[in-house]
Amino acid sequence: MMEVRSIHAFDDNYIWLLGCQGHPEVAIVDPGDAEPVIERIKQEGLKPVAILITHHHGDHTGGIAELLARYPMPVYGPAKEKIRQLSDPLSEGDVVELPGCGLRLEVLDTPGHTRGHICYLGHGALFCGDTLFAAGCGRLFEGSPEQMHASLEKIRALPDQTLIYCAHEYTEANLRFAAVAEPENAQISARLEEVIHLRQRGQDTVPSLLKREKQTNPFLRSEEASLKQAAAAWSGQALNSPAEVFAVVRRWKDALD
Repeated sequence: MMEVRSIHAFDDNYIWLLGCQGHPEVAIVDPGDAEPVIERIKQEGLKPVAILITHHHGDHTGGIAELLARYPMPVYGPAKEKIRQLSDPLSEGDVVELPGCGLRLEVLDTPGHTRGHICYLGHGALFCGDTLFAAGCGRLFEGSPEQMHASLEKIRALPDQTLIYCAHEYTEANLRFAAVAEPENAQISARLEEVIHLRQRGQDTVPSLLKREKQTNPFLRSEEASLKQAAAAWSGQALNSPAEVFAVVRRWKDALD
């Protein structure tokens, strides 16, 4: 059975350690900072066997060099992005098999936040970097709205019980926007109240369940009539497709951030 440990980094980043219960081997997902990773490895007597990168941004890659200096291991990541330490470039359809207890992760291409962003899927979990957040999605730094919408639709098609391991603790702010975009959505209101209580107690809101994202994340709800109407009203234009609704909702959130 896969075991996932979270490590906090910077103000709001999550670094994930993947392994199996009772086994010391772990893979490290998006180590933007090496120090907290090394500390956890020492504390728990872990053996790092691979680094998995979703995209090239420094808060996801900044710790690679220091980790490799201590623990030589392969570095997996997107084939379409320049990451200096990358040893194993990946694209959709590739599979990563991690030593130790036989974890197997499939690769999904999810461009939008960056040009070559990828996600790792396996054992009922998705490690999605900055493509999908709890109640939100990543900004469009390099890709187009159409690319990001297609990437999110690919994720939306996964089983409802998929656990979403994103890379940032943005949930409360995302839900506050969701409540503006869909003020009549009672599930958003309930989730926001729950998340506020969790954050007041210093607790994480990630991972989240894909089923709940479909109910409360406006970026996975572009086909909902209420959201389409709200987005059209905000933009002052007719919206003819879910991709157009997504593009407007993304601009709407950017304008409020």
